[in-house]
Amino acid sequence: MIRLRKLASAASVLTTPLAPEDILSLFNPVFSARQLRGVVTRVVPETADSATIFFRPGRGWQAHLAGQWARIGVELDGVRHWRSYSLSAPAGMDPAITVSDMGAVSGTLVRNTKPGDVLFLAPPQGDFVLPEHPRPLLMLTAGSGITPVMSMIRTLVPHRPDSDVVLIHTARTPEDVIFREELAELADQFPNFRVIHWFTGERGRLDFSSIAALEQLCPDWRQRAAYACGPEGFLDDAEALWESENATAGPSSDSTLTIERFSTKLAGGAGHNGGLVTFEASDREVEADGDTPLLDVGEDAGVLMPSGCRMGICHSCLTPLRAGQVRDLRTDEVHGEPGQLIQTCVSAAAGPVNLDI
Repeated sequence: MIRLRKLASAASVLTTPLAPEDILSLFNPVFSARQLRGVVTRVVPETADSATIFFRPGRGWQAHLAGQWARIGVELDGVRHWRSYSLSAPAGMDPAITVSDMGAVSGTLVRNTKPGDVLFLAPPQGDFVLPEHPRPLLMLTAGSGITPVMSMIRTLVPHRPDSDVVLIHTARTPEDVIFREELAELADQFPNFRVIHWFTGERGRLDFSSIAALEQLCPDWRQRAAYACGPEGFLDDAEALWESENATAGPSSDSTLTIERFSTKLAGGAGHNGGLVTFEASDREVEADGDTPLLDVGEDAGVLMPSGCRMGICHSCLTPLRAGQVRDLRTDEVHGEPGQLIQTCVSAAAGPVNLDI
Protein backbone atom coordinates (compact mmCIF):
# COMPACT_ATOMS: atom_id res chain seq x y z
CA MET A 1 0.00 0.00 0.00
CA ILE A 2 2.84 2.39 0.90
CA ARG A 3 4.54 1.57 -2.39
CA LEU A 4 1.34 2.33 -4.34
CA ARG A 5 1.02 5.65 -2.58
CA LYS A 6 4.59 6.54 -3.50
CA LEU A 7 3.91 5.63 -7.14
CA ALA A 8 0.75 7.74 -7.14
CA SER A 9 2.67 10.65 -5.63
CA ALA A 10 5.39 10.35 -8.26
CA ALA A 11 2.79 10.19 -11.04
CA SER A 12 1.06 13.31 -9.75
CA VAL A 13 4.32 15.24 -10.04
CA LEU A 14 4.53 14.32 -13.73
CA THR A 15 0.88 15.18 -14.47
CA THR A 16 0.57 18.44 -12.47
CA PRO A 17 -1.63 20.50 -12.59
CA LEU A 18 -3.83 17.52 -13.51
CA ALA A 19 -4.25 14.44 -11.34
CA PRO A 20 -3.21 11.05 -12.82
CA GLU A 21 -6.87 10.00 -13.04
CA ASP A 22 -7.58 13.13 -15.11
CA ILE A 23 -5.00 11.97 -17.66
CA LEU A 24 -6.49 8.46 -17.73
CA SER A 25 -9.96 9.88 -18.31
CA LEU A 26 -8.73 11.42 -21.56
CA PHE A 27 -8.28 7.88 -22.90
CA ASN A 28 -11.18 6.22 -21.12
CA PRO A 29 -14.17 8.53 -20.51
CA VAL A 30 -15.70 6.26 -17.85
CA PHE A 31 -12.53 6.14 -15.75
CA SER A 32 -12.71 8.24 -12.62
CA ALA A 33 -11.47 7.62 -9.12
CA ARG A 34 -13.93 10.20 -7.77
CA GLN A 35 -17.17 9.79 -9.71
CA LEU A 36 -18.83 6.71 -11.17
CA ARG A 37 -19.56 7.21 -14.87
CA GLY A 38 -21.00 5.40 -17.86
CA VAL A 39 -20.64 5.88 -21.60
CA VAL A 40 -23.73 5.70 -23.80
CA THR A 41 -23.51 2.83 -26.28
CA ARG A 42 -26.91 2.94 -27.96
CA VAL A 43 -30.12 4.99 -28.00
CA VAL A 44 -33.35 3.29 -29.12
CA PRO A 45 -36.56 5.32 -29.64
CA GLU A 46 -39.55 3.60 -28.02
CA THR A 47 -42.49 5.95 -28.62
CA ALA A 48 -42.82 9.51 -29.90
CA ASP A 49 -41.65 10.85 -26.53
CA SER A 50 -39.56 8.09 -24.97
CA ALA A 51 -36.26 6.33 -25.60
CA THR A 52 -34.10 3.61 -24.10
CA ILE A 53 -30.52 4.63 -23.38
CA PHE A 54 -27.97 1.82 -23.07
CA PHE A 55 -24.69 2.57 -21.33
CA ARG A 56 -21.49 0.82 -20.31
CA PRO A 57 -20.64 1.67 -16.70
CA GLY A 58 -17.12 2.21 -15.45
CA ARG A 59 -15.34 0.62 -12.53
CA GLY A 60 -17.37 0.54 -9.33
CA TRP A 61 -20.78 -0.20 -10.84
CA GLN A 62 -22.72 -2.96 -9.07
CA ALA A 63 -24.71 -5.32 -11.28
CA HIS A 64 -28.38 -4.46 -10.90
CA LEU A 65 -31.23 -6.72 -9.92
CA ALA A 66 -34.29 -6.78 -12.16
CA GLY A 67 -36.62 -3.97 -11.07
CA GLN A 68 -34.04 -1.72 -9.41
CA TRP A 69 -33.35 1.94 -10.16
CA ALA A 70 -30.31 4.19 -10.24
CA ARG A 71 -29.63 7.89 -10.01
CA ILE A 72 -28.30 9.38 -13.24
CA GLY A 73 -26.46 12.68 -13.42
CA VAL A 74 -26.67 14.95 -16.46
CA GLU A 75 -24.99 18.31 -16.94
CA LEU A 76 -27.22 21.10 -18.26
CA ASP A 77 -25.68 24.52 -18.82
CA GLY A 78 -22.71 23.56 -16.67
CA VAL A 79 -24.83 22.38 -13.71
CA ARG A 80 -25.08 18.70 -12.82
CA HIS A 81 -28.64 17.49 -12.24
CA TRP A 82 -29.49 14.09 -10.73
CA ARG A 83 -32.65 12.12 -11.41
CA SER A 84 -33.70 8.56 -10.52
CA TYR A 85 -34.58 6.18 -13.35
CA SER A 86 -35.66 2.55 -13.36
CA LEU A 87 -33.28 0.19 -15.11
CA SER A 88 -35.07 -1.58 -17.96
CA ALA A 89 -32.33 -4.00 -19.05
CA PRO A 90 -32.38 -7.59 -17.77
CA ALA A 91 -30.29 -8.45 -14.75
CA GLY A 92 -26.75 -9.50 -15.65
CA MET A 93 -26.60 -7.31 -18.76
CA ASP A 94 -25.17 -3.84 -19.32
CA PRO A 95 -27.70 -1.38 -17.88
CA ALA A 96 -30.21 0.76 -19.72
CA ILE A 97 -32.77 3.36 -18.69
CA THR A 98 -36.01 4.01 -20.52
CA VAL A 99 -36.89 7.69 -20.24
CA SER A 100 -40.07 9.61 -21.08
CA ASP A 101 -39.85 13.26 -22.09
CA MET A 102 -41.11 14.88 -18.89
CA GLY A 103 -39.11 17.77 -17.48
CA ALA A 104 -35.85 19.40 -18.51
CA VAL A 105 -33.49 16.57 -17.56
CA SER A 106 -35.58 13.72 -18.98
CA GLY A 107 -36.36 15.76 -22.08
CA THR A 108 -32.68 16.37 -22.69
CA LEU A 109 -31.92 12.67 -22.30
CA VAL A 110 -34.65 11.67 -24.76
CA ARG A 111 -33.96 14.32 -27.38
CA ASN A 112 -30.21 14.89 -27.25
CA THR A 113 -28.42 11.79 -25.96
CA LYS A 114 -26.18 10.03 -28.46
CA PRO A 115 -23.62 7.19 -28.36
CA GLY A 116 -20.37 8.31 -26.77
CA ASP A 117 -22.01 10.69 -24.30
CA VAL A 118 -20.96 10.27 -20.68
CA LEU A 119 -23.49 9.90 -17.86
CA PHE A 120 -22.75 10.32 -14.17
CA LEU A 121 -23.97 7.36 -12.14
CA ALA A 122 -24.84 6.18 -8.65
CA PRO A 123 -25.13 2.46 -7.81
CA PRO A 124 -28.43 0.59 -8.33
CA GLN A 125 -30.92 0.65 -5.48
CA GLY A 126 -34.42 -0.50 -4.63
CA ASP A 127 -36.41 -3.39 -3.20
CA PHE A 128 -38.86 -3.70 -6.11
CA VAL A 129 -37.34 -7.01 -7.21
CA LEU A 130 -38.48 -10.49 -8.17
CA PRO A 131 -39.53 -12.84 -5.35
CA GLU A 132 -36.85 -15.10 -3.91
CA HIS A 133 -38.76 -18.27 -4.72
CA PRO A 134 -40.61 -19.00 -8.01
CA ARG A 135 -44.34 -18.35 -8.03
CA PRO A 136 -46.98 -17.11 -10.49
CA LEU A 137 -46.80 -13.34 -11.00
CA LEU A 138 -49.26 -10.59 -11.89
CA MET A 139 -47.77 -7.33 -13.17
CA LEU A 140 -49.95 -4.21 -13.09
CA THR A 141 -48.43 -1.24 -14.91
CA ALA A 142 -49.55 2.07 -16.32
CA GLY A 143 -47.70 4.34 -18.73
CA SER A 144 -43.96 4.46 -18.10
CA GLY A 145 -44.53 2.36 -14.99
CA ILE A 146 -43.79 -0.61 -17.19
CA THR A 147 -40.06 0.25 -17.16
CA PRO A 148 -38.88 -1.68 -14.05
CA VAL A 149 -41.34 -4.48 -14.77
CA MET A 150 -39.83 -4.85 -18.24
CA SER A 151 -36.49 -5.59 -16.61
CA MET A 152 -38.21 -8.36 -14.62
CA ILE A 153 -39.93 -9.77 -17.70
CA ARG A 154 -36.72 -9.75 -19.75
CA THR A 155 -34.87 -11.44 -16.91
CA LEU A 156 -37.46 -14.09 -16.14
CA VAL A 157 -39.58 -15.04 -19.15
CA PRO A 158 -36.95 -16.04 -21.76
CA HIS A 159 -34.78 -17.91 -19.25
CA ARG A 160 -37.23 -19.73 -16.97
CA PRO A 161 -39.48 -22.30 -18.67
CA ASP A 162 -41.48 -22.60 -15.44
CA SER A 163 -42.27 -18.86 -15.30
CA ASP A 164 -45.94 -17.88 -15.19
CA VAL A 165 -46.46 -14.17 -15.73
CA VAL A 166 -49.55 -12.10 -16.52
CA LEU A 167 -49.00 -8.45 -17.46
CA ILE A 168 -51.92 -6.01 -17.39
CA HIS A 169 -50.72 -2.73 -18.87
CA THR A 170 -52.75 0.44 -19.27
CA ALA A 171 -51.95 3.22 -21.72
CA ARG A 172 -53.94 5.88 -23.50
CA THR A 173 -53.55 4.41 -27.00
CA PRO A 174 -51.64 1.52 -28.62
CA GLU A 175 -49.07 4.02 -29.88
CA ASP A 176 -48.33 5.05 -26.30
CA VAL A 177 -47.31 1.55 -25.22
CA ILE A 178 -43.57 1.39 -24.50
CA PHE A 179 -41.98 -1.93 -25.61
CA ARG A 180 -45.19 -2.85 -27.50
CA GLU A 181 -43.52 -4.92 -30.24
CA GLU A 182 -41.18 -6.72 -27.86
CA LEU A 183 -44.04 -7.59 -25.53
CA ALA A 184 -46.00 -9.06 -28.43
CA GLU A 185 -43.02 -11.13 -29.55
CA LEU A 186 -42.43 -12.47 -26.04
CA ALA A 187 -46.10 -13.38 -25.64
CA ASP A 188 -46.05 -15.24 -29.00
CA GLN A 189 -42.86 -17.09 -28.15
CA PHE A 190 -43.55 -18.00 -24.52
CA PRO A 191 -47.04 -19.37 -23.76
CA ASN A 192 -46.61 -18.82 -20.00
CA PHE A 193 -46.38 -15.07 -20.56
CA ARG A 194 -49.70 -13.34 -21.17
CA VAL A 195 -50.08 -9.64 -22.05
CA ILE A 196 -53.35 -7.76 -21.56
CA HIS A 197 -53.56 -4.18 -22.81
CA TRP A 198 -56.13 -1.76 -21.43
CA PHE A 199 -56.41 1.42 -23.51
CA THR A 200 -57.88 4.22 -21.44
CA GLY A 201 -58.63 6.31 -24.53
CA GLU A 202 -61.18 3.68 -25.57
CA ARG A 203 -62.33 2.09 -22.31
CA GLY A 204 -61.66 4.67 -19.62
CA ARG A 205 -59.61 4.14 -16.50
CA LEU A 206 -59.10 0.59 -15.25
CA ASP A 207 -61.47 0.28 -12.30
CA PHE A 208 -59.95 -0.97 -9.04
CA SER A 209 -62.92 0.07 -6.90
CA SER A 210 -64.02 -3.58 -6.89
CA ILE A 211 -62.56 -6.94 -7.91
CA ALA A 212 -64.79 -7.19 -10.98
CA ALA A 213 -62.21 -6.00 -13.53
CA LEU A 214 -59.43 -8.16 -12.09
CA GLU A 215 -61.70 -11.19 -11.98
CA GLN A 216 -62.43 -10.73 -15.67
CA LEU A 217 -58.85 -10.06 -16.79
CA CYS A 218 -57.03 -12.50 -14.52
CA PRO A 219 -59.36 -14.90 -12.70
CA ASP A 220 -56.57 -16.46 -10.61
CA TRP A 221 -55.10 -13.13 -9.44
CA ARG A 222 -55.42 -14.16 -5.79
CA GLN A 223 -52.88 -16.95 -6.33
CA ARG A 224 -50.30 -14.62 -7.81
CA ALA A 225 -47.67 -12.34 -6.32
CA ALA A 226 -48.62 -8.93 -7.71
CA TYR A 227 -46.31 -6.07 -8.65
CA ALA A 228 -47.59 -2.61 -9.53
CA CYS A 229 -45.89 0.49 -10.92
CA GLY A 230 -47.41 3.63 -12.40
CA PRO A 231 -49.00 6.97 -11.48
CA GLU A 232 -49.95 7.70 -7.88
CA GLY A 233 -53.71 7.33 -8.39
CA PHE A 234 -53.30 3.99 -10.15
CA LEU A 235 -51.16 2.66 -7.30
CA ASP A 236 -53.35 4.08 -4.55
CA ASP A 237 -56.40 2.33 -6.03
CA ALA A 238 -54.57 -0.99 -6.41
CA GLU A 239 -53.21 -0.78 -2.86
CA ALA A 240 -56.67 -0.06 -1.46
CA LEU A 241 -58.14 -3.04 -3.33
CA TRP A 242 -55.48 -5.44 -2.02
CA GLU A 243 -55.85 -4.17 1.53
CA SER A 244 -59.60 -4.62 1.34
CA GLU A 245 -59.38 -8.12 -0.09
CA ASN A 246 -56.72 -9.27 2.37
CA ALA A 247 -58.77 -7.91 5.26
CA THR A 248 -61.74 -9.91 4.00
CA ALA A 249 -59.77 -13.08 3.29
CA GLY A 250 -57.90 -12.96 6.60
CA PRO A 251 -54.54 -14.59 7.43
CA SER A 252 -55.13 -17.45 4.98
CA SER A 253 -54.73 -15.14 1.97
CA ASP A 254 -51.48 -15.58 0.02
CA SER A 255 -52.08 -12.60 -2.26
CA THR A 256 -49.33 -9.99 -1.98
CA LEU A 257 -48.82 -6.64 -3.70
CA THR A 258 -45.43 -4.96 -4.10
CA ILE A 259 -45.51 -1.34 -5.25
CA GLU A 260 -42.92 0.90 -6.88
CA ARG A 261 -43.79 4.60 -6.87
CA PHE A 262 -42.14 6.91 -9.39
CA SER A 263 -42.86 10.00 -7.31
CA THR A 264 -43.37 10.53 -3.64
CA LYS A 265 -45.95 12.69 -1.94
CA LEU A 266 -44.34 15.38 0.19
CA ALA A 267 -45.34 15.47 3.80
CA GLY A 268 -47.17 18.56 4.97
CA GLY A 269 -45.47 21.54 6.57
CA ALA A 270 -42.97 24.18 5.61
CA GLY A 271 -39.43 23.66 4.47
CA HIS A 272 -39.80 21.39 1.47
CA ASN A 273 -38.62 24.08 -0.91
CA GLY A 274 -35.06 23.79 0.35
CA GLY A 275 -33.11 26.55 1.99
CA LEU A 276 -29.70 28.05 2.66
CA VAL A 277 -27.10 25.32 3.24
CA THR A 278 -24.04 26.36 5.25
CA PHE A 279 -20.89 24.24 5.07
CA GLU A 280 -19.32 25.56 8.25
CA ALA A 281 -15.81 24.10 8.09
CA SER A 282 -15.51 25.04 4.41
CA ASP A 283 -16.93 28.54 4.94
CA ARG A 284 -19.40 28.13 2.06
CA GLU A 285 -23.09 29.01 1.78
CA VAL A 286 -25.38 28.03 -1.07
CA GLU A 287 -29.10 28.07 -1.75
CA ALA A 288 -30.47 24.57 -2.37
CA ASP A 289 -33.82 23.30 -3.58
CA GLY A 290 -35.73 20.61 -1.72
CA ASP A 291 -35.06 17.81 -4.22
CA THR A 292 -31.28 17.86 -4.67
CA PRO A 293 -29.16 15.64 -2.38
CA LEU A 294 -26.87 17.63 -0.09
CA LEU A 295 -23.96 15.62 -1.49
CA ASP A 296 -24.58 17.15 -4.92
CA VAL A 297 -25.23 20.60 -3.45
CA GLY A 298 -21.85 20.52 -1.74
CA GLU A 299 -19.94 19.18 -4.72
CA ASP A 300 -21.50 21.77 -7.04
CA ALA A 301 -20.38 24.45 -4.55
CA GLY A 302 -16.81 23.16 -4.59
CA VAL A 303 -16.92 21.58 -1.13
CA LEU A 304 -14.86 18.41 -0.70
CA MET A 305 -17.67 16.09 0.40
CA PRO A 306 -16.88 12.71 2.01
CA SER A 307 -18.43 10.03 -0.16
CA GLY A 308 -17.88 6.60 -1.60
CA CYS A 309 -21.59 6.15 -2.33
CA ARG A 310 -21.20 6.13 -6.09
CA MET A 311 -18.53 3.46 -5.82
CA GLY A 312 -20.80 1.25 -3.74
CA ILE A 313 -19.37 2.13 -0.30
CA CYS A 314 -22.54 2.84 1.64
CA HIS A 315 -22.69 5.26 4.59
CA SER A 316 -19.33 6.79 3.65
CA CYS A 317 -21.04 10.17 3.21
CA LEU A 318 -22.25 10.44 6.82
CA THR A 319 -21.86 14.06 7.96
CA PRO A 320 -22.79 15.68 11.29
CA LEU A 321 -25.78 18.03 11.18
CA ARG A 322 -25.09 21.21 13.12
CA ALA A 323 -28.55 22.76 12.74
CA GLY A 324 -31.72 22.54 10.68
CA GLN A 325 -33.65 19.63 9.25
CA VAL A 326 -33.34 17.44 6.18
CA ARG A 327 -35.73 15.33 4.13
CA ASP A 328 -34.94 11.71 3.36
CA LEU A 329 -35.45 11.48 -0.42
CA ARG A 330 -36.32 7.77 -0.13
CA THR A 331 -39.08 8.05 2.44
CA ASP A 332 -40.00 11.78 2.60
CA GLU A 333 -39.31 11.71 6.35
CA VAL A 334 -38.24 15.11 7.68
CA HIS A 335 -35.79 14.81 10.55
CA GLY A 336 -32.78 16.45 12.15
CA GLU A 337 -31.21 16.89 15.57
CA PRO A 338 -27.94 18.74 16.30
CA GLY A 339 -25.07 16.28 16.07
CA GLN A 340 -27.08 13.68 14.12
CA LEU A 341 -25.15 11.92 11.34
CA ILE A 342 -27.00 12.22 8.04
CA GLN A 343 -26.46 10.55 4.69
CA THR A 344 -25.89 13.47 2.36
CA CYS A 345 -26.44 11.27 -0.71
CA VAL A 346 -30.13 10.76 0.18
CA SER A 347 -30.89 13.90 2.21
CA ALA A 348 -32.16 17.23 0.90
CA ALA A 349 -32.57 20.54 2.68
CA ALA A 350 -35.90 21.05 4.46
CA GLY A 351 -35.25 24.66 5.35
CA PRO A 352 -31.90 26.20 6.41
CA VAL A 353 -29.25 23.56 7.11
CA ASN A 354 -25.81 23.80 8.73
CA LEU A 355 -23.35 20.97 8.12
CA ASP A 356 -20.11 20.27 9.97
CA ILE A 357 -17.94 20.11 6.89
